[in-house]
Amino acid sequence: MDAIERIEKDLELFAKNIKEVESIKIHDREKKIVEMAQNYRDDTEYYLKQKDHLTSFGCITYAHGLLDAVRLQHDLIIDE
Repeated sequence: MDAIERIEKDLELFAKNIKEVESIKIHDREKKIVEMAQNYRDDTEYYLKQKDHLTSFGCITYAHGLLDAVRLQHDLIIDE
């Protein structure tokens, strides 16, 4: 899997996870975290178009981390 495929796969996973978060009630502070995650997702797409794959990958990784923090607070991440 090359860098572009990996970033695109991570964007798909983010889209799945954001739908999950949007389906639950979250607090105002968590809404800000979700908004920040979405901004980093947007940055991911911008840098991908610029062919700056390293920055793009960094952005989507950070977006996942922010979103996972909210998902963890609401038991949407299950430890296996």
